[in-house]
Amino acid sequence: MKIVILSAFCAFFCFTHLHLTSSEEQKTPEDLLVLTVATAETDGFSRFLRSAKHFNYTVKVLGRGAKWQGGDYMAPGGGQRIRLLKEALEEMKVQEQTILFVDSYDVVFASGPKELLKKFKQTGHRVVFSSETLIWPDRHLEDKHPSVREGNRFLGSGGFIGYLPNVKEMVADWTGEDHDSDQLFFTNIYINPEKRKSINITLDSKCRLFQNLNGALDEVVLKFEDSRVRARNVLYDTLPVIIHGNGPTKLQVNYLGNYIPKVWTFETGCTVCHQDLRPLTGIQESEFPLVMIGIFIQQPTPFVTVFFERLLNLQYPKNRLKLFIYNQESHHQKQVDSFLKSHGNLYQDVKLVSPEGADTNSVSSRNLGLDLCRQDKECKYFFSLDGEVVLKNKDTLKILIKQNLPIVAPMITRAGRLWSNFWGALSADGFYARSEDYVDIVQGRRVGVWNVPYISSVYLVKADVLRSDISDYGLFSSDTQDADMAFCTSVRSKGVFLYVTNMHSFGRILSVENYQTGHLHNDLWQIFENPVDFEERYIHENYSLIMRNKLIETPCPDVYWFPMFSEVACDHFVQEMEHFGQWSGGSTVDNRIQGGYENVPTIDIHMNQVGYEKEWHKLLLDYVAPITEKLFPGYYTKAQFDLAFVVRYKPDEQPSLRPHHDASTFTINLALNQVGLDYQGGGCRFIRYNCSVEAPRKGWALMHPGRLTHYHEGLPTTGGVRYIAVSFVDP
Repeated sequence: MKIVILSAFCAFFCFTHLHLTSSEEQKTPEDLLVLTVATAETDGFSRFLRSAKHFNYTVKVLGRGAKWQGGDYMAPGGGQRIRLLKEALEEMKVQEQTILFVDSYDVVFASGPKELLKKFKQTGHRVVFSSETLIWPDRHLEDKHPSVREGNRFLGSGGFIGYLPNVKEMVADWTGEDHDSDQLFFTNIYINPEKRKSINITLDSKCRLFQNLNGALDEVVLKFEDSRVRARNVLYDTLPVIIHGNGPTKLQVNYLGNYIPKVWTFETGCTVCHQDLRPLTGIQESEFPLVMIGIFIQQPTPFVTVFFERLLNLQYPKNRLKLFIYNQESHHQKQVDSFLKSHGNLYQDVKLVSPEGADTNSVSSRNLGLDLCRQDKECKYFFSLDGEVVLKNKDTLKILIKQNLPIVAPMITRAGRLWSNFWGALSADGFYARSEDYVDIVQGRRVGVWNVPYISSVYLVKADVLRSDISDYGLFSSDTQDADMAFCTSVRSKGVFLYVTNMHSFGRILSVENYQTGHLHNDLWQIFENPVDFEERYIHENYSLIMRNKLIETPCPDVYWFPMFSEVACDHFVQEMEHFGQWSGGSTVDNRIQGGYENVPTIDIHMNQVGYEKEWHKLLLDYVAPITEKLFPGYYTKAQFDLAFVVRYKPDEQPSLRPHHDASTFTINLALNQVGLDYQGGGCRFIRYNCSVEAPRKGWALMHPGRLTHYHEGLPTTGGVRYIAVSFVDP
């Protein structure tokens, strides 16, 4: 890799000696020294050093703190590397020294120095360069390269190994500029027969020592064996020692670096996930790092009220949090205002951009959010949180801070689908592609912290990184990409890694595609799009205990009573019907039903009048039918109905209902408010059994046969207003 990150360090040239110890292999042979150029300590450089330490390589870093002037990897350059190498070699006197010169930002070691030296000596040459399938940067030199029987024909300058005198001789004639091409310089030496013979240079054509990934992605696979991971070249059946993501293959070396050399294995799981952590235990709340939470509501979104409830429940000192809220939707402003009115004073500071606010759009709002943290000297982290994120884990923020990574996202998925907030790979045009390990990560078969090319929806960014490596204001701005893709592209281009962790269960992400805003409580319509969230919001908390704990009562013969709706569901149904307001007059003439005549009329609103018949049918199928089949053995229902409606009883309107049979095989009668609190009187009497249910519980459903045996009446409501939801099932 030729690109490096500019640094403001004072030194123009220096080299640092690192002696790295590990139990993986014995001490590095004294005659092997690894040289690399790194002017700044990027995430890629740290990864390189970790892999070197794992195998106990001795590393000297050249140019640390200097300003990089060698161009980037997309254009010829890198001459500065040769200059730094030449200067370092001039100080070395041990003629038996073996020099390994490699890039660092996009390189990982897959094996140790003993294997490397053994393979080098087996070549019988004094200098061995890595090889490539593609010629660069001058294609006109192709015919001048020596032919090879098998393997790659072209030289790669990203890595070579050789004896000190020969390497010195090879770079002795360098007089170029820092921005000149190192690849072209070494290529011209290699294609010159006299110099090639004099220095005794060859190529590692079958990738036994070096694997350059550019042009060879289809040839390289992961090999898991004996609690170690190698990269295997399947074309030549070799196990290269050094893996180099040269050219446009940075993402692939990031992927391989998630495993190699022993980062994650099937036997050990993640071996590095608990290293370099920043725990918050034992710290006074007043000393917690200040976090700015950026909340972005950019479209009509389900369950926004619940979103703010979960935000409030985050286990982090509120006085160490600042909020930046960007709300693009007028539809949600009432919910935002309600939250801030009740809880805004708990936070150290709140900045709100509302739909009426200025000219801020979704892109500029995200740029602004990051910059607010960037400019705030107290801000240590920026926590970006989109409105569609269901953050179930109250410790999410603490967990992410503990990981101590530049940018890290908690993995969240869409319920029942493989959709998540990260991509494991990118296609050639920069869009989604599925990595080999994506499904295993999403489904939790591989657990760890993963270097990925794309994250979205929720992630934590270190403020120090915002102020240094990614200090550009417009990280989310692009003419060709959406905001999230532009951000990830900008970050990657600066050499900063994006991580996602699935070491904990964090939550999920809502589907927002078909969310409609034409009702009072639009979340009631989410049973199809977001069934898990619908259930958590609207189904009684004890519903799941019905079968296991036999939480079903029998107040009258063949009348079953069980919890079904939460209090919120009951309130929302009542409010929705009153908001609709078109209550029937209680007449026997009813044009809403087939035939236009109702024998036992009530003052009601039918579910189909508010567009809820499909959702109600789904409710009956998912939550009533399973109970029916247990309580009425041998009877199986598809939960069909002609009539489903909400009835209103008032003393001065319609207080009761005369005795009748229902036009159903069985009936569901669900109490939507509370006797004694919202109304007095009421209830249902089954005449044949002289048995009454006079104190129906809010959210509980009565289920009973509709015809023949269960002739019944509605008892008088003597005060207040009573609401029930009724379904005549299987008419």
